[in-house]
Amino acid sequence: MNKMKLRLLPVAFSLMMCFQWMLIPTARAQAVHDVVIYGGTSAGVISAVQAKRMGKSVVIVCPEKHLGGLSAGGLGWTDSGNKDAIGGLSRNFYHRVWKHYQTDTAWEWQEKSAFGNRNQSPPGKNGDGSTMWVFEPHVAEKVFEDLVRENQIAVHRQQYLDRVSGSGVEMKAGRISAIKTTDGRTFRGKMFIDATYEGDLMALAEVDYHVGREAEEVYGEKWNGVQVGVLHHKHWFKDSIDPFIVPGDPNSGVLPLVSAEPPGEKGQGDHRLQAYCFRMCLTKTPDNRIPFPKPDGYEPERYELMRRVLVAGWRQLFNKFDPLPNHKTDTNNHGPVSTDYIGMNYDYPEASDERRQEIIAEHERYQKGLLYFMANDPGVPEDVREAMSQWGLAKDEFQDNGGWPHQIYVREARRMIGRYVMTEHDCLDLKETPESVGMGSYTLDSHNVQRYIKPDGFVQNEGDIGVGTPRPYQISYGSLVPKRGQCQNLLVPVCVSSSHIAFGSIRMEPVFMILGQSAATAACLSIDKNLAVQDLPYDVLQERLIADGQVLELEDVYQTASRKLPGIVVDDRHAVFSGAWKTSSANRGFVDSGYQHNDSQSDAKVTASFEATLPKGRYEVRLSYPPNKNRASNVPVIIAHSRGTSKVTIDQRRSPSTDGVFQSVGVFDFDGQSTVVIGSDGVDGYVIADAVQFLPQP
Repeated sequence: MNKMKLRLLPVAFSLMMCFQWMLIPTARAQAVHDVVIYGGTSAGVISAVQAKRMGKSVVIVCPEKHLGGLSAGGLGWTDSGNKDAIGGLSRNFYHRVWKHYQTDTAWEWQEKSAFGNRNQSPPGKNGDGSTMWVFEPHVAEKVFEDLVRENQIAVHRQQYLDRVSGSGVEMKAGRISAIKTTDGRTFRGKMFIDATYEGDLMALAEVDYHVGREAEEVYGEKWNGVQVGVLHHKHWFKDSIDPFIVPGDPNSGVLPLVSAEPPGEKGQGDHRLQAYCFRMCLTKTPDNRIPFPKPDGYEPERYELMRRVLVAGWRQLFNKFDPLPNHKTDTNNHGPVSTDYIGMNYDYPEASDERRQEIIAEHERYQKGLLYFMANDPGVPEDVREAMSQWGLAKDEFQDNGGWPHQIYVREARRMIGRYVMTEHDCLDLKETPESVGMGSYTLDSHNVQRYIKPDGFVQNEGDIGVGTPRPYQISYGSLVPKRGQCQNLLVPVCVSSSHIAFGSIRMEPVFMILGQSAATAACLSIDKNLAVQDLPYDVLQERLIADGQVLELEDVYQTASRKLPGIVVDDRHAVFSGAWKTSSANRGFVDSGYQHNDSQSDAKVTASFEATLPKGRYEVRLSYPPNKNRASNVPVIIAHSRGTSKVTIDQRRSPSTDGVFQSVGVFDFDGQSTVVIGSDGVDGYVIADAVQFLPQP
């Protein structure tokens, strides 16, 4: 070999190595993962864990720096509903939290014995370990990081889907083949899961979705759309508060935080969203407390509405300072004016990344300013100012963000319109829900959507709804997948296919984790069978979900669905009431979603009428009611039948004798229209109106 060739060898070798190193990033970028998850929420992490446990390659790509979404972002007082409905990896998360707090080192600022066993549960029905449903934010984040580390899951943080150039999603033959981020990275996969609160991947894949509240007639719902006149006692203006800069003078202008726009008609659909806020972790422990900082751009006049509410005497300020371990709180919105920045998030779901950051900053500035105002402003009543100034941000939480949460509470953004749409009828157990992949049980819960001026000139909030679910309800697999003919390899466990009011119950962190596990299971099984997610046989999915500890159904013998009962059943939802009645579900043993009571009024004008059209024949008439010592022992019941009317007296202190739910009041002949009236004349306690059953007799 000549000298020239010898001299060229190192050069050639160097060029070859450079060429190889140039190829490596390209090869890495072009690697095809089995499952690509966009979003580092609790659902995203649990999806990844499930995919890995099913033997699939998986990657998390997320805009977040911190994993866990709201579960690690301040929401430490878990909105769990019926805990027996929570299984699988979701329940395991809360078991890991419980294990953390069994160690002495977990209790730096408080004795474990002083906190006690608050909001903790023994092993579940499947034999899974004890659970703890309250926790500090950093503990939750550690659990999520542990799950990622233990399962060797690759996480690419602070990676934003390219929503501007049009190349953020690469589609081929109705399937996503790759997603691209704003810094040029490409992630290819066989299956994709959108685990974001916003639904960005779903939207780029051109899947149908909705933003805002549907009109009540869209799905035949009662609690959707504008809810003018529906007032939740905790979050509305009980006192008459003037909304004008100069009280009584509309020409002076409207105070900040109040809209001058008309609110819309009852049941009307609109573009508005329930309000966002930050779930703050606060403490009164001096050595761990950061006094509320005065934010840049602080304007005390911005909080004049709050000052007027406090001057009027409202003092429920600390009702949602829910206690966490180590003398900390999960502090949430509470009251007519609070941490919810009502009406300031309408453009968030469809906004650019830059605009979203502006909206988040505006929320932070508002909320920090509110705290500083209440703790320092001389116009705030002294008792409030003194009490509030004892609180502050926890130094040992969100340490890279000055004690402030790193995740805003996106209560609702986009919602998919998928193969099946969950509605209040599913949540209230008024219909059969097909293909269960998990359960929810929390109240139909919407925060206020707008703050408007009533015709009488005073301010009021609108949109806050709190309707209890009668029992845990099933969530359909169809609500996780797009319609047939749309994206074939995408599952959406957070921005699920549901109406606004149904999402108000589904949108709880334990449920997001449940649905994340189910979505990943479906993704892996669809890969194995080479099927579109819409075509995966439900029995195959069901078998694996049950094997992995998911709870897909849960019967409650104390609460009955009217649709499952024999005969003709008229629930209190369809009764006609005169006088003042109140809704309740405090005592068990009722039909559907609760019952009405007369608030112990002894008044002949307070009645409940149950009407039904019956084919000619004889029927046994039954009344349902949950008994209690404070019930009336002499409830008058009048039955209108084909032979006239009959009056019966019922003792509602005693348990119904028929089946523990219904009490027979007799057998009567009917032919067409029939009426059963429950009265309050001369009663000696609470009268319950729940349901009337007409059972045909041989």
